[in-house]
Amino acid sequence: MSLKSRIAIGVTAGALSIATAVVSYYEGYKPMAYRDPVGIPTICYGHTATVRMGQTLSQSECTALLEADLGHAFTVVDHRAQVELAPPTRAALASFVYNVGEGSFARSTLLRKLNAGDLRGACHELSRWVYAKGIKLNGLVKRRATEQELCMAGVEQEPIQ
Repeated sequence: MSLKSRIAIGVTAGALSIATAVVSYYEGYKPMAYRDPVGIPTICYGHTATVRMGQTLSQSECTALLEADLGHAFTVVDHRAQVELAPPTRAALASFVYNVGEGSFARSTLLRKLNAGDLRGACHELSRWVYAKGIKLNGLVKRRATEQELCMAGVEQEPIQ
């Protein structure tokens, strides 16, 4: 199924479904531990916190990790954002936090712009986050373009209270 199809389905189900579609598409499913492009041990859908090289997990274990990690990403977005966010914007930011981590998000110009009420400016900051350890990664360029498109789609609609 294409990413656009996954997102279209997700829009009807809310921010969690949208973010799940984006994260699973860009991270891919790899049940055996591997090193990501910058050498970080990773497994399943981009999970890094508890992975051990040589580890293999089932589909259900990987799905549970994805749900837990995305839940944490949404908690971070909801805690740090001081403005109301429409589901697509919230999903885009959760995908971003899933990828870069809470600390990077907390220190970002993106968050400062968001909390200053400059939602468009915050969305445009996403395109700057395409480097991992100083290396521009094509996968990050594509992911950020998708996140930015989602972020802006949310800015164009009214936030759900």
